[in-house]
Amino acid sequence: MSTIQPVILTADQDALLDFYTTLFGAEQIFRIPEEGPAFYLGLRIGDTDLGLVAKPDAGTGAAPRVLLSIGVDDVDETLGRVEALGGSVRSGPNDMPWGQRVAHILDPDGNPLNLTQPIPAR
Repeated sequence: MSTIQPVILTADQDALLDFYTTLFGAEQIFRIPEEGPAFYLGLRIGDTDLGLVAKPDAGTGAAPRVLLSIGVDDVDETLGRVEALGGSVRSGPNDMPWGQRVAHILDPDGNPLNLTQPIPAR
């Protein structure tokens, strides 16, 4: 059995922890080391794990090579909270022909995220 877990390298672990916890309801489930400044924080969002690794020289805004797509209950409501948490809105929300409402955002480190929500069948 294989499992893939996305891990974000960040120079500001506290800002990303607050962003993912507040916006998506992430719960911290793991921490290394248990005491003192954390090197690694394991978060759970729904049934998915996300790691945050402290890397002082990680930088921000580099060309993305990974995109996180996160399903939310209400794209419009979630989008309205992004900037207050240090993220930015790139585009959307838009209803897509494949049956999803989608918005594109950046987290406080500049990592790209898609917010997605199924469009109810009519």
